[in-house]
Amino acid sequence: MEEYEDRSLRGRVFVKLRENILSGVYKENEELRELTIGEELGVSRTPVREALRQLELEGLVRIIPNKGAYVVGISQKDVKDIYKIRSMLEGLCARWATEKISEEQVTELEEIILLSKFHVGKQREAPAEQVSVLDGRFHKVLYEASDSRILEHVLSDFHKYVKLARKMSVGSGDRAEKSIEEHKEILEAIKSHDADKAERLANRHIMNVMANLHMDSDNI
Repeated sequence: MEEYEDRSLRGRVFVKLRENILSGVYKENEELRELTIGEELGVSRTPVREALRQLELEGLVRIIPNKGAYVVGISQKDVKDIYKIRSMLEGLCARWATEKISEEQVTELEEIILLSKFHVGKQREAPAEQVSVLDGRFHKVLYEASDSRILEHVLSDFHKYVKLARKMSVGSGDRAEKSIEEHKEILEAIKSHDADKAERLANRHIMNVMANLHMDSDNI
């Protein structure tokens, strides 16, 4: 039981640190001090140290012997690579969803689209956070509708890795409106059981998001 709790604690610290890196709380080249993080999270230095090692394996942290751990972050090239790969996988996801999606999932996607339109329509500059949350929810339901645990896991990870860049894109007024319309077209193709069209539209949607990103520095 104690060993399980230790693993669970390490996992929670890892998830929190990764979230802080991907969301921009920790900046590129910022030092991640074990003692400081441990105090902030209310844990000892051991689970923090182990989480940092795991983050190093993911390429998000660089550990320099006798010096410390530093944030690497996600570069422009990383983001572009992820979006290109993701566009193909999102297309596959939409294709499989045409065969597997349930009526409940269709209804939820329709509600998300309506809510998204509401928030964008309230004011020209819609709250980026709310629009981004709804955008993420739309894609999450699609992942679930593909009925593939592996595909859902991979796409969810990609979604997390470009979280900050994605928020910058879908949060802008013009792009938010276009993104919602693209979501609607994808859903209509799925409802019509047109797998080829759904795949093509989903692929194009992600590439449009990438084309709209504003990346002014080497790292996001």
